[in-house]
Amino acid sequence: MSIVPVSSIFPAESKKSAHITISLNGEKTDVAFAPYKTLLEVLREDLALTGTKHGCELGECGACAVLVNGKPVLSCLMLALECEGADVMTVEGLAADGRLHPLQDEFADLGAAQCGYCTPAILLTAKALLEKNQDSTRDEIREALSGVLCRCTGYLQIFEAVESAILKIASTKNAESRA
Repeated sequence: MSIVPVSSIFPAESKKSAHITISLNGEKTDVAFAPYKTLLEVLREDLALTGTKHGCELGECGACAVLVNGKPVLSCLMLALECEGADVMTVEGLAADGRLHPLQDEFADLGAAQCGYCTPAILLTAKALLEKNQDSTRDEIREALSGVLCRCTGYLQIFEAVESAILKIASTKNAESRA
């Protein structure tokens, strides 16, 4: 008797029995996947969006944070099935019209990203904060970003980059309102 590989009995496509439609980085996206997968796994494995990072996969490090309906969520703890009809933003969707978001600009200019592993989650979490409160204080920034661990920077450069982005965004809005 010969042993046959399991994949010949259960083809990979048969394992993709779940399907959702989401707005992903502003575009309607249909995706099929195994129903047990987390949003993190679907983003990275099924949609090839690798900006969202695997960290602890326990919800403790925050490296997997993405925005779902404008709010930061830990994608390692959310089943992808829970996202049906949701608006999901990953770091790949932060730039617009070929230009970096002001947060991305300031992170680059001020050296706020060291190894970069936590940076996508911090950028998205900071974006959610600025959408809610454009005049965030250092303490509010610190509180908002407290769920994303960074082992490289010591956070000071991160806080300064967010503060600088706040000023840049305000300056741009003032210039647009005068025009």
